[in-house]
Amino acid sequence: MTEIVAPRLASTVLLLRDGSSSEIEVFMMVRHHQIEFNSGALVFPGGSVDKNDKEIAANPALYSGGEGLDGDALGFRIAAIRETFEESGILLARPQGSKDLVDAKRANEIATAHRAALNEGKITFLKVLTDNGMVLALDELVPYAHWITPEGMPKRFDTWFFLAAAPPEQLGAHDGKESTDSIWVSTREALEGGETGRFKLPFPTTRNLIRLGKQPNVGAALHDAKKMSIVTVTPVMTKTATGRQLRIPKEAGYDGEVFDVGALG
Repeated sequence: MTEIVAPRLASTVLLLRDGSSSEIEVFMMVRHHQIEFNSGALVFPGGSVDKNDKEIAANPALYSGGEGLDGDALGFRIAAIRETFEESGILLARPQGSKDLVDAKRANEIATAHRAALNEGKITFLKVLTDNGMVLALDELVPYAHWITPEGMPKRFDTWFFLAAAPPEQLGAHDGKESTDSIWVSTREALEGGETGRFKLPFPTTRNLIRLGKQPNVGAALHDAKKMSIVTVTPVMTKTATGRQLRIPKEAGYDGEVFDVGALG
């Protein structure tokens, strides 16, 4: 009997902005082809929760918007902001004592000074925050989806997806290591690229892009997400004559419950 791999806790963020063509745009990156999981795929920034995230969670002075959240919930949110900063340079934080998000110039200065060292494990995110007087803006994150990799896969993740409006004028850029390209793209263009082969889109990414694409603008997307009841999705995978089929809960809100996906990406 095949042993079921325990999923690793992870977070990902759909950074949103209103595009010039009256469509929501989302920040996405192409993962390096040598990365083991989802290599070459177009994805949202994100990654695993780590022990340093839990250290930050233990110090409420380092974040706002954590009221009523337990340690795991805080860890998911802190990891979401840290991974977004590591992978894109976009920082969802406020200077201590300020109600405004850090401006693009200061965020870029912090990224230039610390992002490479953070990605190389030479400095902790906690130190980046304390040295620069930053407080994480957990309240900017809106829970959007919760997916767990199907049983039977060799690498599994228990992932929370969050929506967040991109801070003004913070444009983001890939790190050149885990990701090789980055783009602000409308949900329509991303999905069309998945259909034509321009982009490689993992199944959860596709489903969340389709759902997001129904919203007319960022404000509406955030408002709707705040009212959602999130249903955990652990796809059940079966093999078919043409590839693979995934079954997900209909009540999760993805316009169906059985999907033919070919070779699972």
